Amino acid sequence: MKRWVLRGLIVLVVLVIAGVLAALYFLGAIVKRGVETAGPNITKTTVKLDGATLSILSGNGELKGFLVGNPEGFNTPSAVRVGSVAIGVQPGSVFSDKVVVRSVKVLGPEITFEGTLTGNNLNKILANIRGTEEKDKQATSKQGQSSSKKMQVDDFLITGGKINLSTSLLGGQSTTLALPEIHLTNLGQGSDGITAAELAERVFKAIVDETVKQVTEGSVGKNISDFTKKLPGSATQQLDKATGGLKDLLKKK
Repeated sequence: MKRWVLRGLIVLVVLVIAGVLAALYFLGAIVKRGVETAGPNITKTTVKLDGATLSILSGNGELKGFLVGNPEGFNTPSAVRVGSVAIGVQPGSVFSDKVVVRSVKVLGPEITFEGTLTGNNLNKILANIRGTEEKDKQATSKQGQSSSKKMQVDDFLITGGKINLSTSLLGGQSTTLALPEIHLTNLGQGSDGITAAELAERVFKAIVDETVKQVTEGSVGKNISDFTKKLPGSATQQLDKATGGLKDLLKKK
């Protein structure tokens, strides 16, 4: 093979590799920008993502350093913090009106339940999400919606999580509980799909439901009761105030 032909092939291979790397970076940047743009519109809190990767060939990717901040009036650094989220997307759907997500696996999330005299952080964020979802339903234009993209999520798994119980009503003391595995399937299977706000409401409500169960019921609830007995004054009644508003909210349709 002539030397100039070999050099040409080498240059071509280098250009192809550079193009693939650029495309991967481009898609990752799109995901990061989308999360940090749509997220705050939905939760009405800070939403950050350290980085994202997504293969244009397999559709597999990873989100790193995902964080949902707390509403105003709460002191803990975050409501939800996740180190890694593995995702699988149908590659051809990324630039279409409906993105088909084959799987989402949220690994080791940290949920912080912070209670005050006026309520708790998870209660407030869920109310914000539901408010955004209602506005989206009433919006007549794409510009008026939190996100014009529709999605289909076949499998959504949250595993290895923990709950940090932090409330000023307990004299500054805190404890950590295990978050049971949460598994949601067949979200947005219809032709209309599901919006980002609707997906956020389904996932966050599942997290809130499990958090409330762990804080107030069963063997873990007994541990919390034993924990509050060690606190001064009427700490047990104060804990009921911190969680009561959230339980009432979950009873509403």
